[in-house]
Amino acid sequence: MRSNRRIRWAAIPVALVTMLVLTGCTQEQLQGWMPGDPDTTNHTSRIMGLWVTSWIVLLIVGVITWGLIIWVAVVYRRRRGQTGLPVQLRYNLPIEIFYTIVPLILVLGFFAFTARDQAAIEKVEVNPDVTIEVIGKRWAWDFNYTNDNVYSAGVQADFNPDGTINVDSLPELVLPVDKKVEIKIESRDVIHSFWVVDFLYKKDMIPGKSNYMYFIPTKEGTYQGKCAELCGESHSLMLFTVKVVSESEYNEYIEEQRAAGFEGQLGVDYNVNQNLPGNGSSDEE
Repeated sequence: MRSNRRIRWAAIPVALVTMLVLTGCTQEQLQGWMPGDPDTTNHTSRIMGLWVTSWIVLLIVGVITWGLIIWVAVVYRRRRGQTGLPVQLRYNLPIEIFYTIVPLILVLGFFAFTARDQAAIEKVEVNPDVTIEVIGKRWAWDFNYTNDNVYSAGVQADFNPDGTINVDSLPELVLPVDKKVEIKIESRDVIHSFWVVDFLYKKDMIPGKSNYMYFIPTKEGTYQGKCAELCGESHSLMLFTVKVVSESEYNEYIEEQRAAGFEGQLGVDYNVNQNLPGNGSSDEE
């Protein structure tokens, strides 16, 4: 009779998990409530897969742990009429080996899969189709289209009369769909972070150091970008827009910039960080 009661209590967490699985998942749940979708770039599917799989593994571990806690609390609870302490055990070698080995396997597994995916995402594209230099500045963005020798200078976000952000005035980065893109990341002043939210990846912009991102945008659309590193009082207004368009539309945009007089490249001439070598810092005098 007692063994049957134990089996019933142990079956409760299994039944709960089964019910959750049978109810099905929405698309938002399948991608772990992450923004965008798996087809935004050639990397987003990989990133979502790592994220969702990690949570599934952790949820399984959690359910087993919660189930064991509930089972022990119910089965070994103090009965009516019982007095004193139950029999005390100093150690249980199999259990101690189990809760040492299993976490070690989990940590090594998370590390291995993360390192694998990071290596794929950070792989250098030797011959990118498009090279763009992104320069972060307090508190806006400049974009140099290196291959075509044109640029786009951005300004800090401002507000509409009703207090909302004026998205039409945000700096705009235009990318051709299905083309290998190299983003060279620079900063003119302090540490910023280049983040296109739906691309699910960000990269720090460090003064005096060039960082790079490589990806293929695979879905046309308009995406929001922002600085992901606290960089000062107007950090929240350091916004930009990314437009992924067809190759013909991209070429039209480049020619529009050229016709408007934005030919050439924006350099570090306006760098306000005086602590970098070459900027007249005191240690060079």
